[in-house]
Parts: sequence; C-alpha cells; structure tokens
Amino acid sequence: MNFFELNKAFGALLMALIFIMVSGMVTGFIFSADEPETPGYEIEVADAGDTAAPVEEVEKVDFSVLLADADPSKGERVAKKCAACHTFEAGGANKTGPHLHDVVGRDIASVTDFNYSDAMKSFGEGKTWDTETLNAFLTKPRDLVDGTKMAFAGLRKDGDRADLIKYLQTLSE
Repeated sequence: MNFFELNKAFGALLMALIFIMVSGMVTGFIFSADEPETPGYEIEVADAGDTAAPVEEVEKVDFSVLLADADPSKGERVAKKCAACHTFEAGGANKTGPHLHDVVGRDIASVTDFNYSDAMKSFGEGKTWDTETLNAFLTKPRDLVDGTKMAFAGLRKDGDRADLIKYLQTLSE
C-alpha cells in the first residue's frame, strides 16, 4: 500500500469522526431538554390525618390447638415433599435423610446407621423429637439447627406442619 492509499484511508476515518461529532451537536441543539432545578419527580401526598384504619394485630394461634385439629391424611400429602429424602415405612432404609418411622418421641440424631451432621448431633444431645421441637424444626430447619445437612427450606403454613406432625404421630403408634 502506498502513501496515497494510506492518506485516503486516514482521511475517510477523520471525516467519519467529524461527521459523528457534528451530528451529535446538531441533534443536541434540536432536541435540547431543560434540566430541572432538582433532579427527580416531586410526589404530592395529601395529608391523610387520622383517617387511617387501625392496624389489626395478627392473632397468634396456639400450635397445640392446631395439632389437636390436624388431619393426618392431609399430613400424608404434605409428607410427599419429604419422600425424596426420607422413608416412612417401619424398617425403611435411610436415604439422604434418616427414616421417619417412629420419629415422634425418638431421641434426636439417634438412628444408628445414619451419618448426622455435627450440628445435629450437638443439638440433639439429651433431646427427643416432641411436637414442639418438630414444629420449630419443620418451620425452618437451618434456623433451629445451624449447620444441618437438611437442605429443605421449611413449611411456612402452621396448618401444614400440624398435619404433618399428626401424620408422623400415626407412624409412631
């Protein structure tokens, strides 16, 4: 490539850059926007005064009442969420989690052929799976036993937990 060809290429590049700059200036002149004194939108809110309705407090339901009214057949349906990691039959094998047959009233972390996390072992020292402990654990397992291997997020609904625990009680009779 000779000097003349190089000069033409450089000139074309320079003209393109000048065209882009001039286009930007012209469009900025044509489509100019006035900037506000303060950025953002001002939201006008009418003074509500004391017309707001009082906030009702959510009544805390006693879990023992829910458990007394719980339906084990509904609990069996809720237990299907657990079936991926647990078995429910008597003498059932351990999966990712220990078998849950006869869990209500059983010592925590006591299934001999299951490898519990250290957190679960230390949490379970001298404790049994009673209804209150099961309720707390099933609400959000990692909140009760920080470091548990159980990856389940928990059951948010009180009724679902009560039904599940009632179903587990039928397996422990």
